[in-house]
Amino acid sequence: MTESREKLVRAIGTFGLAAGIINITIGGGIFRLPANVAASLGPAAPIAYVVCAAAMGLIVWCIADAGSRVSLTGGPYAYVGMAFGPYAGFLSGVLLFMLGTFATAAVSTVFSVSVGQLVPALAGPVASTAVLVAAYLFWSLINLRGVALSVRLNSIATVAKLLPLVLVAVGGAFFINASNLEIVVMPAAGDVARTSLLLIFAFAGIEVALVPSGEVRDTARTVPRAIALAMILITVLYIALQVVAQGVLGEALATSTAAPLADAAGMSMGGWARSLLLAGASISTFGYLGGMTLSMPRMLFALARDGFLPRALAAVHPEYRTPQTAIIVQSILTLGLAATGTFEQLAILANVSALALYFGCALAAWRLRQRGVGAAGSGMRVPAAGLVPWIACAVILWLLTGVTSLEWLGFVICVGVASLIYNINRAARRPIASE
Repeated sequence: MTESREKLVRAIGTFGLAAGIINITIGGGIFRLPANVAASLGPAAPIAYVVCAAAMGLIVWCIADAGSRVSLTGGPYAYVGMAFGPYAGFLSGVLLFMLGTFATAAVSTVFSVSVGQLVPALAGPVASTAVLVAAYLFWSLINLRGVALSVRLNSIATVAKLLPLVLVAVGGAFFINASNLEIVVMPAAGDVARTSLLLIFAFAGIEVALVPSGEVRDTARTVPRAIALAMILITVLYIALQVVAQGVLGEALATSTAAPLADAAGMSMGGWARSLLLAGASISTFGYLGGMTLSMPRMLFALARDGFLPRALAAVHPEYRTPQTAIIVQSILTLGLAATGTFEQLAILANVSALALYFGCALAAWRLRQRGVGAAGSGMRVPAAGLVPWIACAVILWLLTGVTSLEWLGFVICVGVASLIYNINRAARRPIASE
């Protein structure tokens, strides 16, 4: 893979990439996740956020280091492929594609339900499908018009989704009952590990947001700065929301599984605040769809660019320089999954797939640094940089202790199928020539 084969426009800067990371990371999960975490750990829930943030910090460092050295479209697919060859890159691309596609389909259902709660006329299977079609049509057209316009709208969506969340984090703090935050019994390490594994998905999204690396300006500087900025803001916000929800609702938070943040807002500030949070959930998930419609088609583009998929998916619009066919195919596929719900049996693979992908990124960061990949002066410079990927690998292996046998079985089957496809296409695969 060489950068000369890319034909995309480098229009994404630090704040645009950071906004994309925040937009994709803060999707629909945070509006429900506090209840799940409280059910596991109660008032000690912030401990899991800190543990998860520390783990993700190591993982993100590896992704940032690899991303500062490899500026090709594809994100982790490009990093792992550059470090360990086409087969490893292909497997990481498959994992990334699975994660992004099924996560987007899942969040799509949350979006349609949230809209239905706000506007009862749009509730029900037929109306929900119509809402999803309109949403995907909108974002597909936006992304077909060019990456710069999509980034601007994603930045606006990021600000719009953050406003109600910040309102809860700040306004709700004045209504906290301190007794609801008292930790009576410290949680067991195993409970913290399993909850941290769940929270990985609250922080996940960076690996998808980095897929359009071929359209990022000054990759060596932009990628690490954008990731650091996004991670700090996300971590602070998540902990604040959990503390406020726990402090306001107390034990009721664990059973408020439908809309815990909206319930906390309603109890502390009134019905208008609850409605605002429900609207915020709709905006958040809508923005998430926009971010994923920007990122995931680039995964298909990258795989097709390197001969793993039909070349038609690597077609670039002659005027707007966007991967037009990949955008259309990805939108139709995700819309079909969201509308039918058939993806739910495969959603269980997300846990182990994410961690396996992160494991590959950590090893790739070490390998790329060892090989000196990257232009002179590129790559991140920190003390003991060579140890960070190995520490990240150890943390990932610890998190994997929370994976169930069913998840492992599904993961092995998917890797086996992907390997079979790779070997079948190996002889016929021929990368696209430079133009």
